[in-house]
Amino acid sequence: MPSFTPRPDRDARDTTEPGHARPDRAEVVALEGVDVGYGGGPPVLRGLDLRLLRGSFHFLTGASGAGKSTLLKLIELSLRPGAGRVRLFGDEVTAIGRSAIPAYRRRMGVVFQDFRLLDHLDAFDNAALPLRLAGRKPADYAADVDEMLAWVGLGRRADALPPALSGGEKQRLAIARAVIGRPELILADEPTGNVDARMAERLLTLFQSLNRLGATVLIASHDEDLAQASGAGVLHLADGRIIEAGA
Repeated sequence: MPSFTPRPDRDARDTTEPGHARPDRAEVVALEGVDVGYGGGPPVLRGLDLRLLRGSFHFLTGASGAGKSTLLKLIELSLRPGAGRVRLFGDEVTAIGRSAIPAYRRRMGVVFQDFRLLDHLDAFDNAALPLRLAGRKPADYAADVDEMLAWVGLGRRADALPPALSGGEKQRLAIARAVIGRPELILADEPTGNVDARMAERLLTLFQSLNRLGATVLIASHDEDLAQASGAGVLHLADGRIIEAGA
């Protein structure tokens, strides 16, 4: 398992600044009565309520088209609700301005279904991007990135550009990039959809380890067997609402 050493700048930050959770607030995500639709059509999410506490781990299941990806995009601030309220890290963000969004996204690690890798950067630099954007120097993070790539089975592909990678390799690289900075909130959309069962279990172990270190994890997945095997809470999305399915 890759080691994650807390950075002094992360641990010593002033948590009373705008965009940072207050120490007495354990709520990471809170949605109240949220409606989300596309192009004036009927809402995909209807009156949805969801509350994720700090350090929780949940799988989000549901049929294709149920709105799993929509829900993750809402939390990631790529979508705005047509109705209802959204809070992140204890802050009201329902009508947040665009200039304030990056501060919240820097606290998240997001795995998208379409990977969103940068084709002109090799696997190493794609994985290292969050650390680079945070101002860390290559000499400080090279070993961490090498270890993470080895964990996801890409240790020998560090120099490969995304167009030369298979779908499964791109999936694993997207996961490495999402978690390398040890984010507070991890959102993953079908992160094991392009890998075999053995690698799926390995990636699940990575998410579980990050969760034990304090990350809040929400994984959207069709793999209900993996969800049940994880021991995590299961949230089922149906008819635009969340149904708690137990753990």
